Amino acid sequence: MSSFFTLPASQRKRKRTEAPSSKPSGPGRRTTKTDEESISGSDVSDEDAPAREVGAEESEDEEEEFGDEDPAAKRIRLAEQYLANTQQEVLEDGGFDAAEVDQENLRRRMGERLKQDTAESKGKLYKWVAEGLDWRGATTRVLRSKDVGKSLNGVAIHGQNIFGVSKDMHIVKWDPPEAAEGVKNRRPRKTWKVMRRTHGARKGKQTQHHHSDILCVAASEDGKFLATGGADRKLIIWDATSLKPLKVFNQHRDAVTELAFRKGSNQLFSASKDRTVKIWSLDELAYVETLFGHQDEVVSVSALSQEKCVTAGARDRTARLWKVVEESQLVFRGGGAPGTHKALQSLRKAYEEDSGIEIQDDEAYHEGSIDRVAMVDDDTFITASDNGAMSLWNINKKKAVYTLPLAHGLDPPVALNQASAEQEPDETLDEKGRGGKQPRWVTALAVVPFSDVVISGSWDGYVRAWKISQDKRRIVPLGAIGVAEAVDTLLKREGLSSDSISKDALDAMHKGVSDEKRINGIVNDLAVVETGDRGKESLLIAAAVGKEHRLGGWKNYEDGKNCVVVFQVHRKTLAAETDEELTGVGSLEESHEDAEFEGLD
Repeated sequence: MSSFFTLPASQRKRKRTEAPSSKPSGPGRRTTKTDEESISGSDVSDEDAPAREVGAEESEDEEEEFGDEDPAAKRIRLAEQYLANTQQEVLEDGGFDAAEVDQENLRRRMGERLKQDTAESKGKLYKWVAEGLDWRGATTRVLRSKDVGKSLNGVAIHGQNIFGVSKDMHIVKWDPPEAAEGVKNRRPRKTWKVMRRTHGARKGKQTQHHHSDILCVAASEDGKFLATGGADRKLIIWDATSLKPLKVFNQHRDAVTELAFRKGSNQLFSASKDRTVKIWSLDELAYVETLFGHQDEVVSVSALSQEKCVTAGARDRTARLWKVVEESQLVFRGGGAPGTHKALQSLRKAYEEDSGIEIQDDEAYHEGSIDRVAMVDDDTFITASDNGAMSLWNINKKKAVYTLPLAHGLDPPVALNQASAEQEPDETLDEKGRGGKQPRWVTALAVVPFSDVVISGSWDGYVRAWKISQDKRRIVPLGAIGVAEAVDTLLKREGLSSDSISKDALDAMHKGVSDEKRINGIVNDLAVVETGDRGKESLLIAAAVGKEHRLGGWKNYEDGKNCVVVFQVHRKTLAAETDEELTGVGSLEESHEDAEFEGLD
């Protein structure tokens, strides 16, 4: 028996057309006998008859041809016939439209973007990507400028350019690492020199440039503005393309220490040694508001998309969350000691293998200054201190959720000739008499917003990666970026033990691993951005390195270099990832895209 679905489209699409009647219509017209017969007759028009006859003929032909066909095979045959007729119908209507396909792809991508924007508007950590990145295999590139003679204090990345600022009042603009791929000793495309102008010192006239150390830099998300702050108390806004000064703000009463743009806008937060945080609107190039509350220098500030910011108050040992709209602040007090032996007792061995940091001293080092802060999401932020500790905070708790001590290890005791003023110092002077081992400060801190990725720097020679655990209660080490696995791990993977090779060979292996990708200098600042569609390609990390600390000369690294070190961390291939990793990692494949939004309710 023939089915409606197997009929060709031309036979299924039937229109009932009625011949125009010449008889008048209306209430005055009399109904004839012929009309009554027509009304009481069949509803089927003459055009329907041929179609039924064709269907009947096809039914008879099908019964003859497929008379022995079982029901299952018949269902498959009818479905195939239906699909063929549907395809023919689409082609007769004009075929597939490339524009419609593009629109569908656009709708899909807009849906992904909407999902991402919704997650960020909720202000929750939703991208679990740290385990899916190849930290050990990161590529490294060193950017220098012959004009820079002092330490690089700050670094910023936007689109195709990397910006660096130095103590000798230079702003340096480099081409992106991708543009210089495969070219050795590639010089910066342009070097922008900002020097003192004598006429700017005359009374009643202000110079449009810095005349002291430039301490910090930030680039707006839309790429229009570049902001720099210096020890001369100036905040200068530049055109990011031409680096021409647009506006000079002199409202701060002391050095401007750090800058942060609000995500998705041109609202700028500036921290200063005058104990205040100021808010600026760069669309109007105007001052907005001042935030008061810190009892010491404000040395770090971080912001996301909401009208909020988190600041670190140095020796007042507090971090403060400022709610600008509500005109309120929350105070989080640090200080004390994290208890080194307790925090590392359970994971000491894994910590040393992954991070390369040897923890041999159980002494607890007290926190004297909170120097760095970074906002992860609207509820979570991280602080870093002069005792080498990194603390994870939640805005609903007054105490740190977790504190990881000695993130960058300990400095060895000072040499005898530095510990004593005597020409012939006492060689029996023990380590404690020479000051003992001291923790390395965490001098730079950065995060990927709304993700579990944390980056830190000090003067131990490495930029280190960390991740926030799924329950947001721990900071887990991922190792030094760009450095191969530890020697013990390599030997274990090859089925060897340290006793099976000579001491010289073992020492050479340890030296090779420790010297690989080593950074000679103090990491004064870090900037990190995601590259590719929705950050799926890689992470680009830039570290500003110098011989001195950015806020003073008390810590000097004589063998250091003044440069910007750029790391490009690619994602692991899907084949190399285990099923366990894929459960919480945003993947390159479409099937695992929702894993990035795992934290979004």
